Amino acid sequence: MRFVVRRSFTALLSISLIACTTPAHDDRIAAASPALNDLTSFALMRIDQGTRSSAVLSVEQFADALRDYDVVFFGEWHDHPGNHLAEMALFRAMHQRSPQLALSLEQFERDVQPVLDDYMAGRIGEEALQRRGRAWNNYPESYRPLVEYAKENALAVIAAEAPTRVVRCVGQEGPEFLSHLRADQRNWAAAELHLGGGAYRDKFFRFLDEDNGHGEGAAADMTGAPTASALRSFAAQVTRDDTMAESIFLYLQKHPGQKVMHITGAFHVENFLGTVERLKLRAPGLKIAVVAPVEAGDPRHPEIAARDMGNGNYAVLLRSLPKSYVNDAEMKAAMTGPMNAFTPRRCDL
Repeated sequence: MRFVVRRSFTALLSISLIACTTPAHDDRIAAASPALNDLTSFALMRIDQGTRSSAVLSVEQFADALRDYDVVFFGEWHDHPGNHLAEMALFRAMHQRSPQLALSLEQFERDVQPVLDDYMAGRIGEEALQRRGRAWNNYPESYRPLVEYAKENALAVIAAEAPTRVVRCVGQEGPEFLSHLRADQRNWAAAELHLGGGAYRDKFFRFLDEDNGHGEGAAADMTGAPTASALRSFAAQVTRDDTMAESIFLYLQKHPGQKVMHITGAFHVENFLGTVERLKLRAPGLKIAVVAPVEAGDPRHPEIAARDMGNGNYAVLLRSLPKSYVNDAEMKAAMTGPMNAFTPRRCDL
């Protein structure tokens, strides 16, 4: 499941918590990138974290630069066509250089790995994959090209994400919920969750505070300590990040020498946090690249903002998507019905 606009705190948990972020618009640093003529356009860039400078690369140059990495995290805005076209172009070019390449997807959950395997082996058709595999609504236009390329080239596809219903229940009951799962369900989520404080938790709590107008309150109480609700919400988010990181880690353990390209929402990888830092904790020796989406303020003269320079060591510049709402009043009117109608579900799997 996905979300495009901010929703209530409870609804956020039931959908997918945080998968993507709102791009920045300030402190632009010039980069000689081509004009982005429409929403399918993209520009690939290498970022030098030391000098805070950038350079435009062709798809072929980009794939050459990534040749020595073990894992490439490609952050996305889930509904952006240019983002998906860039992913497909890079996946193809990376495979041409590294035939032992696997595709890891946030968009399929661990418990449907057997369904995905059956499809890749030709034992079921695409209708069954989408229905039994709980494919996202935008699967045909956004992820089908990646999966079909992997299928035609006999590449593994990893269903990396924790099931949404497990994430929702962790958000409602806390990480202790995982200990109540049956033995055959417990491996749907990571064996170890990293729940401690740090930059990622701070970033997540800032999002909750920004969403305070539509949610269940601030992330901190009057003393400045995190609220129980905020901590449960963060545990749900971390369940997703740790599970995706562990999925990649376990695959590479079983297939040494292979490479992985992981597709996920931008929030999970920006600033080398989230899923990225949790994979590093499991495998410090891996060489990891992060490709982060960046919105171009002026598509005729695309530039990277200074604050976006730290999001990754590579970037994909994109045009901005149309605004969901022109003002807060329109957004509030659109969300009033769904928010009032929402009723938390029991956590019975």
